[in-house]
Amino acid sequence: MRTARRASNVEVPSFLRQLVKETEKMVTFFFKGGSREAGSGEEDGFDDDDSLPSPYLDRPNLEKNVSEGGSDLGVNYAVASMQGWRAQMEDAHTCMPQLKGNLEDWSYFAVFDGHAGITVAQYCSRNLLDQVLATGRIQANEEPEEVKEGIREGFLAIDRHMHKMARQDNWDRSGSTAAAVMISPRYVYFINCGDSRTLLCRNGQVVFYTEDHKPFNPREKERIQNAGGSVTLQRINGSLAVSRALGDFDFKEVDWRPQTEQLVSPEPEVYEMERTPEDEFLILACDGVWDAIGNEELCAFVRSRMQVCDDLREICTQVIDLCLYKGSLDNISIIIVCFPGAPQVSQEALQKEAELEQQIDSKVEEIVQMMRSKEEDPDLLYVIKFLAAEEIAGLPPGGGITSKRDCIISAYQKHVMAHRTQEPMDIEGSEEDSN
Repeated sequence: MRTARRASNVEVPSFLRQLVKETEKMVTFFFKGGSREAGSGEEDGFDDDDSLPSPYLDRPNLEKNVSEGGSDLGVNYAVASMQGWRAQMEDAHTCMPQLKGNLEDWSYFAVFDGHAGITVAQYCSRNLLDQVLATGRIQANEEPEEVKEGIREGFLAIDRHMHKMARQDNWDRSGSTAAAVMISPRYVYFINCGDSRTLLCRNGQVVFYTEDHKPFNPREKERIQNAGGSVTLQRINGSLAVSRALGDFDFKEVDWRPQTEQLVSPEPEVYEMERTPEDEFLILACDGVWDAIGNEELCAFVRSRMQVCDDLREICTQVIDLCLYKGSLDNISIIIVCFPGAPQVSQEALQKEAELEQQIDSKVEEIVQMMRSKEEDPDLLYVIKFLAAEEIAGLPPGGGITSKRDCIISAYQKHVMAHRTQEPMDIEGSEEDSN
């Protein structure tokens, strides 16, 4: 696919340095002596300890891994991921737009958000689907209840298998959430274990989203307490911020309790929804996305970008950038799956986008000129903060001025450079006048 309108890729080191410096202050306060916000969910692993290495980098890793694909079924997708502020990249994913054999008209997509290591997330990304299919419950002539039971059994089976391997091979202490979908010709099956999330946009609205599994949820809290644990600081035993996950075997060591009644349960919740021609797209993402933006906001933002850009990869990277600059400190991964009814690029939307960017360009020029008139050096971060306080019509819904960062950077560079090239001319002109 080609991009109808691609954002600028221009790097501005000074801007990044300023942004990093501000975010570093937030990280330092939040994780190194400041009061921790209860239930923030930023750290899925264990309590902070001065004797342990920091789970955060001094500078974010901004490199993105992006890919796309599709099938003859009319299902197209793109996936993007970024390490961000985390010391390690612990996310994994699986994208299979078309399965094989009797299920060749089915699709499968999943995001795995690892914590305390990558081993479980990577293993699940490679093997979970095989475990689900091995139950034999998922057939071409599908019965929704059988499919859901097959998915549930597959999750429990892979968790049992990994538990044995972890003991034998001395695995790390990692765990992983899982948010997945299986798409048949008739249904979308939503699968959730943990606090990654999936949503469906239909006819411009969020019609379904999965519920996060958090220790403070009443049903989850009851299971945790029945298993001999407690919920402190909205975490299991004050430590783990999710109540369901694959792996995390330190929380699954009560041998006489069933798998689903341990402190951490590997049992997914599975829902089916019948497909309609009005279905537009699915979003699967880790909590590095959802900590920064809500369901309706993200749906509106992605939908608006589809009307000005026909490259799903670019839209995924724009979402990642948006979440980063909204303050996400986690790994960030997102999959967008498009159905035939997804929004298409329109000339009207492109025209409005061009008018918006021209408006932003003019405002940036005004701010630069104003600062120059006060003999102040134009500061990009100040420009962005100034624009954030302005009422600018037509900004992308759910994204706001933050989502037009690249446009602001481009305009800032252009107008600052224009003033710098004019300065020598002004000096020469004044000298000639004095002569």
